[in-house]
Amino acid sequence: MKYYVVDAFAEKVFEGNPAGVCIMEKWISDERMQNIASENNLSETSFAVKEEKGYKLRWFTPGGEIDLCGHATLATAYVITNFYEQDVTKVTFHTMSGELTVLRKGEHYEMDFPSRMPKPVELTEEMIEALGMRPLYAFLDRDLMFVLESEEDIQRATPDFAKLKELKEGVGVLLTAQSQRYDFVSRTFFPKLKVDEDPVCGSAHCNFIPYWAKRLHKTEMKARQLSKRGGTLYCKLEGDRVCISGSAVLYSEATLHI
Repeated sequence: MKYYVVDAFAEKVFEGNPAGVCIMEKWISDERMQNIASENNLSETSFAVKEEKGYKLRWFTPGGEIDLCGHATLATAYVITNFYEQDVTKVTFHTMSGELTVLRKGEHYEMDFPSRMPKPVELTEEMIEALGMRPLYAFLDRDLMFVLESEEDIQRATPDFAKLKELKEGVGVLLTAQSQRYDFVSRTFFPKLKVDEDPVCGSAHCNFIPYWAKRLHKTEMKARQLSKRGGTLYCKLEGDRVCISGSAVLYSEATLHI
């Protein structure tokens, strides 16, 4: 099986978030896809099969399948438009989260994702202890989202991954704050999926974008994820959808012997 690793939301290798990509002629078993994702040990490995109208797309973390992933979707669109259908500028994916489209616009890939405004939840002592700091606000959608006071708080956050894993609420933990250099910044953690810190998380921005659009009274924003690798995302709120754009870089091509 042909296999690619693409750095998504990156302008050069070793930036952004690496994703494994497998474009297949037919589906293999869920167990085999999970084994491949675990062997790759990247935050996401995506598997896609061409259908009559677009591609069926699934995402696997080392800890299991997930319902939505931004950076691996961008990486998959990059592979399709550069190696499989080079004359295509729009790719349609059919996923657990419905139909997702990606438009290739020069070096950028614009993803159309669902907007997921998180709901306020009570801030508990367990959350504070796991984060190692007291956030301003707590929200919940698929993931727990915490709003911190400053960009500096985001940078110096050192959560206890074992305690994050024990939180009963949410799959992942998202931190965000307003920024002077960007509209907002963030970091994201998924220890429940065997991913301590996700370098750049597109799906988290399905929460961040509607939240910050309301807070900042603007629909177009520039965001930065402040992981060690870092990544820049161009964000837009359009009704009940969000557009998330970024560039991608090929890191490797390989053949899997399975």
